[in-house]
Amino acid sequence: MALTRAYKETVIARIKCDRKFARLLYAGAMDMLLAGETAEALSRLRDLVHAGITFKELARETGLGEKTLHRMLNHNGNPTARNLGVVVKAIAADLGIKPKVTFVTAA
Repeated sequence: MALTRAYKETVIARIKCDRKFARLLYAGAMDMLLAGETAEALSRLRDLVHAGITFKELARETGLGEKTLHRMLNHNGNPTARNLGVVVKAIAADLGIKPKVTFVTAA
């Protein structure tokens, strides 16, 4: 059976209509970053930007250029920690998320 819609289109459409799904994608992206899965995390963040805040608005909020943001969130992107922090904070604000860090000790 043939797919009726591309995977990216499906994900972006779901992000737009399901706020809980978008927040879970964001949380997954943060887990991926911490696990060293940078390309996958950047891809999820890019999907969240496409479906929500938009690159134009993100550029306005962060003070970074749109082209810079596109390059940063590319699967080959290599953002600085400062720039990634600013982007992650803006996406979280757009999703209504207030990040909270907790520590769990390894057994």
